[in-house]
Amino acid sequence: MGTYRAMVVHREGDALVRRLETLNSDDLPAGEVLIEVHYSSLNYKDGLSATGNPGVTRAFPHTPGIDAAGVVLESAVPEFSPGDEVIVIGFDLGMGTAGGFGERIRVPAGWVVPRPEGLSLRASMALGTAGFTAAECVDKLERMGGLNPAQGPVLVTGATGGVGSVAVMLLSQLGYEVVAVTGKADKTEWLKGLGASEVLSREALAEGAGKPLLAERYAGAVDTVGGELLFNAVKSLRYGGSLAACGLVASPAIPATVLPFILRHVNLLGIDSVQWPLAEKTRLWGRLAKEWQLPALETLVEPLSLESLSDALDRILAGDMVGRGLLIHSAAA
Repeated sequence: MGTYRAMVVHREGDALVRRLETLNSDDLPAGEVLIEVHYSSLNYKDGLSATGNPGVTRAFPHTPGIDAAGVVLESAVPEFSPGDEVIVIGFDLGMGTAGGFGERIRVPAGWVVPRPEGLSLRASMALGTAGFTAAECVDKLERMGGLNPAQGPVLVTGATGGVGSVAVMLLSQLGYEVVAVTGKADKTEWLKGLGASEVLSREALAEGAGKPLLAERYAGAVDTVGGELLFNAVKSLRYGGSLAACGLVASPAIPATVLPFILRHVNLLGIDSVQWPLAEKTRLWGRLAKEWQLPALETLVEPLSLESLSDALDRILAGDMVGRGLLIHSAAA
């Protein structure tokens, strides 16, 4: 099926070097479905993959990109045919398997979701893994935590990032009062434009870290950072409230006690978008295409090309990306 372009990360001695290369489709890994990638997105995990984090990617050369949306070129299974528009997120894509930072991917059919009607390929990757994770947090808070807008404000940490910004927008659209937490004071008005009713600094949320409990304020929370802020949010939940945890950019460790759990009946809900069953991914993409569609999603988007991708990877690792980085491949132009 010819050649395609990709960002490839090579290990050269102790260094990792990123290069744009022309590759052959025949060299892609085994899988039932060959896809021409139109869009991918930039996620924090892509930055980890591109810099050799051993918990994400160990073997090089490697093409990152933990999500992709595009058109089927070849299929060895009856569920998909050439021309079908599809979405792939999670599983091993962009970690050990060549990912969406290449113009083509070949993957197992069990990773592939048909594009739902009402959601374009571009919109699916404007959301990308980060936006999908935000939706997964809200979905789990409502289904397992019983959260609803009448119960009170919902806290979102890391609010200017990919997960956080979509969470703020989605929660606000669903009628929730949203309190956004950020370390970027200059983005206060931007966050209010997404729907936040209040914006807190990281320092404000960190107050009282040494206390076993804090004042009951939030009906629920979406935490994207981990560490001390996560547990301060847990300590600030109202009786019976829940926090959905999906990130570790601050720290994978939390300074925890059991007191909020046994005195306030609160819940800490784990979120994983990697191995979440395909049927559940399909269900949630369907919600994002219909009742959870975000008309203002494009306001979060920073368009990226393969040529600008390396700089964006450095920025997301440094905490300097705001909103969603959307990689637009030549097939979508």
